[in-house]
Amino acid sequence: MAEDLTRFRNLLGGSPRDADGGDWIESIDPATGKPWASIPRCTAADVDAAVAAARTAFRSQQWRGLTATARGALLYRLADILAGEAERLAQIETRDNGKLIAEMRGQLNYLPAYYRYFAGLADKVEGSVLPIDKPMMHAFTRREPLGVIACITPWNSPLLLLAWKLAPLLAAGNTVVIKPSEHASCSTLAFVELFERAGFPAGVVNTVTGLPGECGEPLVRHPDIAKVAFTGGEPGGIAVYRSAADNLKKVTLELGGKSPNIIFGDADLERAVYGAVSGIFAASGQTCIAGSRLLVQRDVHDEVVDRLVALAGTARIGDPKLVDTQVGPVTTLAQRGKVLEHIAGARQSGAECVLGGDVPTIPGFEDGWFVQPTIFTGVNNNMPIAREEVFGPVLAIIPFDDEDEALSIANDSPYGLAAGVWTQDIGRAIRMSEQVEAGTVWVNTYRAVSFMAPFGGMKRSGIGRESGQEAMDEYLQTKSVWIDLGNPVANPFVMR
Repeated sequence: MAEDLTRFRNLLGGSPRDADGGDWIESIDPATGKPWASIPRCTAADVDAAVAAARTAFRSQQWRGLTATARGALLYRLADILAGEAERLAQIETRDNGKLIAEMRGQLNYLPAYYRYFAGLADKVEGSVLPIDKPMMHAFTRREPLGVIACITPWNSPLLLLAWKLAPLLAAGNTVVIKPSEHASCSTLAFVELFERAGFPAGVVNTVTGLPGECGEPLVRHPDIAKVAFTGGEPGGIAVYRSAADNLKKVTLELGGKSPNIIFGDADLERAVYGAVSGIFAASGQTCIAGSRLLVQRDVHDEVVDRLVALAGTARIGDPKLVDTQVGPVTTLAQRGKVLEHIAGARQSGAECVLGGDVPTIPGFEDGWFVQPTIFTGVNNNMPIAREEVFGPVLAIIPFDDEDEALSIANDSPYGLAAGVWTQDIGRAIRMSEQVEAGTVWVNTYRAVSFMAPFGGMKRSGIGRESGQEAMDEYLQTKSVWIDLGNPVANPFVMR
């Protein structure tokens, strides 16, 4: 391993730590195809140590003894520190996963709001007194944390998607072991350094980095993990679900999508075309909510295609560290290979490539992992390009005649994460939002998220919700408490 690589270390029990075996993994800059940093290559021994630290912290007075208001105060302090570190973390994330610096700055500058929102919810968790039907009995409920949570995050937006899990689970009083993607761990390891500065007790937040089979699977299977919160692809989610089932762990799974972005003939076409470009070519298509199926009403189909090709054809592809770049690289070499396979498969299926479809030549970045923004027409909903998640800058355009056909095509998918509807008819907007099978429906906009809005999928797109007040429920359990106020001694062999 090159000696000049930046080394990032895990956080375990409040202290920086290398892998127990002393091994490292190179992290590759997707824009250059060259290593720039290294992360510890952890194994089951590191997982055991991290879970033990989190378990000790969960039971400690330093954490469990805090009032909910005090937990919230720690999250407020973390948010303030994070705001001051946003630019540094954005630069690390761009270098590590190839996302545009413009987008990473936007995400990192917004992240403190997530932690502040859940800081405010920390002391709003309430039980209730039950009007119990038994005489001389007092009964009430408590809302309590689950214990040690395993957070497994992907490579496309590591710190944003971590916040969706970490902020509510800490506000609820849990502790955590974070396992970021081995392809983009550096920003997470830099971020967790902030917890000591914020005053969190040692062991509340811990990390392990490495390969899925070497540390991810041992983490999911660990008997002291109460819940797994996972964001990633469907195969990974299925593997997590199966492993978690062995110990009856709770899970939150935010998985893939093949989201329909639906343009009706009465839409403001300029706004709709911009929304279609945002839905698929922003982040190089590497988002679970990518509007990768563009459904266009037939009477405006050709005009929409012409507008899309003209607009997407002007996209500036190149160095993600430059603020005027609009399309960066795909994060991993293997993923670029999969994207190119999908493009080849679409051509073989009879779809017509009207834009892109190849690897661009970018001076100075010849070894980078880039793919041209690509648009296919002549697509029907049975083609693999319309049914399988590509996770790259590839758009499949499908025509439709009327509202019923649009709904039929939109819902004919194993996924149900997100959808977009473009229309100036408010009745149609409401009907579509009610009938489209998706956890999030955007009307005349796309790819908008907030800490206030619950997010999650239907069907094979996942289990549970992140963000919003509902996210707190994912990390709490209810306990019932009964107190006898002085009843006569009862028959011990009969249920009270």
